[in-house]
Amino acid sequence: MPVVASALTVLPLLSHLPQVTIAHLAQHAQVHSYAKREVVLHKGASGQCLNFLLDGRLQGLDFTADAREVGLYFVQPGDFFGEVAVVDNLPQPEYVTALMRSQVISISKELIRPVLFAVPQLAEALCMRLSQRLRSVSEHRRILGLATPVQRVCALLTQMDTQGRIPQVPTHQELAIMLSLTRETVSRVFQLLQGRSIVERDGNDLLVLMRPQLAALAEGAEVG
Repeated sequence: MPVVASALTVLPLLSHLPQVTIAHLAQHAQVHSYAKREVVLHKGASGQCLNFLLDGRLQGLDFTADAREVGLYFVQPGDFFGEVAVVDNLPQPEYVTALMRSQVISISKELIRPVLFAVPQLAEALCMRLSQRLRSVSEHRRILGLATPVQRVCALLTQMDTQGRIPQVPTHQELAIMLSLTRETVSRVFQLLQGRSIVERDGNDLLVLMRPQLAALAEGAEVG
């Protein structure tokens, strides 16, 4: 399905481009719809497009040698993904799947790559994203090395906390995949945190009511 130019102007990465460039990209961009759990990008596939999530929610993941899912990152509306394969011209390094029904805008590598490197603002944004992804992967590895499930869950929630609120908090199953835990274990940790009024649900968001206590549990404080 073709893309209207206005759909590209709301994407943070492309919002500063001239209208003539936006119109040209829109002429050749495509919108794809994905059902829940459908694979959006396959690991090992050639990176043909830079992709933008229009609506829905995606997760980057991979599999261990014993076929266990390992969640790597989430993609929120407005985010771009698939950039690594576009930049280095190598295969896609991980899977990206839909956590709910989602719409994705795809722009071919041949079209978007020259724009990415010709416009300083876009090049800087791309470098910042790659830097953030690298830091996130390093932190994720640290969290996976923590000794207890309580530490892992609390450390991840601390990382996701934005001024006392985690918008669109992942499900217990999604967190379990991120932390190499079972859903039941994550649910037990949430029961502990909610029982102590450290966190509280607010619709699809999670309120962090006691940030110091959450951080202390992440650092290994006694559960008691």
